[in-house]
Amino acid sequence: MAILETSLDPRTPSYLDNRGLMTAALGEVETAFARAVEGGGEKHVTRHHARGKLLPRERIELLVDRDSAFLELSTLAGYGTGRPVGAGVVTGLAVVAGRPCVLTASDPTVHGGSLNAYTLRKLARAAEIALANRLPLVSLVESDGPDPAGGGELLLAGGASLRDQALLRAAGVPAICAVFGVVSGVTLPAIADQTILVRGQARVHLAGPHLVRAATGESVDDEALGGSTLHATRTGMAHQLAEDERDALRLVRLAVDRLCPEVTESPRQVVAPRHEPEDLLAVARGDDAFDPREILARVLDASQFDEVAPLFGERLRTGFGSVHGHRIGVIASAGPLLGVDEATKAARFVQLAAAARVPLVFLPNTRGFGLGVAQEGGGISVHAAALVQTIATCPVPMITIAVGGAHGSAGQVLGGRSMRPRFLFSWPNARAAVLPPDQLEAVAVHRTAVDETGAGTPDIPPASALHESGLLHDDGVIDPRDTRTVLGICLSVLPSIGATSTLGGA
Repeated sequence: MAILETSLDPRTPSYLDNRGLMTAALGEVETAFARAVEGGGEKHVTRHHARGKLLPRERIELLVDRDSAFLELSTLAGYGTGRPVGAGVVTGLAVVAGRPCVLTASDPTVHGGSLNAYTLRKLARAAEIALANRLPLVSLVESDGPDPAGGGELLLAGGASLRDQALLRAAGVPAICAVFGVVSGVTLPAIADQTILVRGQARVHLAGPHLVRAATGESVDDEALGGSTLHATRTGMAHQLAEDERDALRLVRLAVDRLCPEVTESPRQVVAPRHEPEDLLAVARGDDAFDPREILARVLDASQFDEVAPLFGERLRTGFGSVHGHRIGVIASAGPLLGVDEATKAARFVQLAAAARVPLVFLPNTRGFGLGVAQEGGGISVHAAALVQTIATCPVPMITIAVGGAHGSAGQVLGGRSMRPRFLFSWPNARAAVLPPDQLEAVAVHRTAVDETGAGTPDIPPASALHESGLLHDDGVIDPRDTRTVLGICLSVLPSIGATSTLGGA
């Protein structure tokens, strides 16, 4: 393998300008993150703590193995939609009792933990990750149930969520649930392999006392309707009762240890990259083209990259390397457009990686497929379709880090959500749209020219990383300096090559 060198120079104006732009974009992301972390705000957080209860991230911190990482997913769900940022639930990957798990935790300080459409999409994405990677799903639940204002969309999403949970159980993926407060509706506690209720605090029922009274005229208190004692002694839903929240988290760890197979890995010799990750702040400038080897030099073990076909289709870089000891194949944009050569090169490399049985990592930064007479005459439409077929049917797991533009069909083909990657993250500068801005403007000018009223002029939709993440089109916006760590965590939870998901995408 060749050792990647770097041409970045911290003394140059371009380095400083790029770093300044990325730092500003990161500031916007961090502000949005802070809104998610604050939950329902100081008043509701203080009241929650006054009841002797823990916040969702506090529960997670006590649950996961000491000194292990928690990779939070979909943190910005709901951003820009008018819904709470974070969608009232925390999801992510962590190690519990020595086993990698998918975690979800309700945030009862956000509208009582009620479920909106983005909450359910976020939970569905967590279930999809659990099934695709055969990871235990651990749910820390406290929710008032569906938001009545959600309407039909919420009903459909809720039904899909129940189906997802049933599919997990049918596939033999362990589901463990701890209930810390009120849970309304047909939910995970009744489906999970192991359910733990906090004594005197947890209640699970289809509907609360006020709805029961309205529907049947029957007056009943919370405990008699669905309290922890009822489910421990009569319904059998509660497999165990916990004395308090910390005891519930202890019992969850025991359940993971009991239900989930041990993970044994041979130690790997890992050599850190030769170049500083700090420089990743200065690599990209918006969604302009740049050499992706500058990223690989700061992400791959020992900065070693075994490039395949470096002199063919040079607007795309392909090759092999490793991250934290996990071998990967890389497909990375090096030019703004994918032509016939690049499409051919990508398809051949996907087949090569599949034969080698290594996961694929996509680093897209593209404005689309090549346009014009030469490209069409060369068969770009045929080669693009062949590339779609190759990637869509690829049997190895795929992970995508959008490091710039992911416009048009090419942006989707190179590991976009449509291709169902196991994980998809974005840098703060990432952009995604049907067409890049200049082409959208050209379409608008053309339509205005043929329609004097301008009625045909298209709206240009938001395409920022924050907007896309708010709609759950990715699994989160990450600091470029964390790219190696995020990839390492995701690679560490991938199952044997060939496992597939039957769940719908987020």
